[in-house]
Amino acid sequence: MDGQQPPEPPDSDPDPRRRALIGLLLVVLFVVTGLALARVLKNVSRLQDCVMSGRTNCAPIESPAPTGS
Repeated sequence: MDGQQPPEPPDSDPDPRRRALIGLLLVVLFVVTGLALARVLKNVSRLQDCVMSGRTNCAPIESPAPTGS
């Protein structure tokens, strides 16, 4: 070989910004999922409190509007 060194192998480590972006997306996903879960649990808790207080109209059932035939 004419005195040249072989090229260095490319970095096998991906771009650090890519890892940071993936981590940020995971954190955002966890936060959104946690907020949605908290909202669902709040609604279920409100319904349970209503039922435990003895009320019967806690979850009104929507019926279709009668058609005028």
